[in-house]
Amino acid sequence: MDTTKHKKQNKPHPLSLMLFFIKIGCFTFGGGWSILSQMDQEFVQKHQWLTDEELLDITSVARSMPGIMITNISIIFGHQMCGVLGAIACTVGIAIPSVVILTVVTFFYGMLKDNLYVTYILQGIRSAVVPTILVSVIRMWKSAIKDKICLIFLIIACVLSLFAPVGNIEIVILGIIAALILAWIKGGKGKNALS
Repeated sequence: MDTTKHKKQNKPHPLSLMLFFIKIGCFTFGGGWSILSQMDQEFVQKHQWLTDEELLDITSVARSMPGIMITNISIIFGHQMCGVLGAIACTVGIAIPSVVILTVVTFFYGMLKDNLYVTYILQGIRSAVVPTILVSVIRMWKSAIKDKICLIFLIIACVLSLFAPVGNIEIVILGIIAALILAWIKGGKGKNALS
């Protein structure tokens, strides 16, 4: 069966997307990267609405756009699944838990900021977030790193990020330029081979 037809037949309803993104919003600790493992489990493995490559593409675009990464992922994914209505549903779904939780925390901040139990809870959450993100990275490694050139780009980006005074924006721009040059070189070789 064609995967495109399969995806269209099993297309989710915007309301179910909103409810799922409410659930994600309640448990997405550690920034936007932790959303990947939850989306990977639900949308790639369970429902097969996306492939690992598509999830990586959505993440790459969302990460390179201005704004909050998790909101950008929600908008792009929702639009891909159900159009504009899906984008709105996913964005509202991901925002509701944050607004509710921040309202409660703000109201009780004076009592919570020095509470020993809250400190331990946050440490436990941080400890659980790292392996969750790591599992997603390992699962998507094969989709992201397809050849030696991708691996070289990855190593250069890591070195620049860790040891050079280069920001993330510059690294993304350098990656885009390098990929375009590589595509141009490969395109030239293909044309030469045909002639």
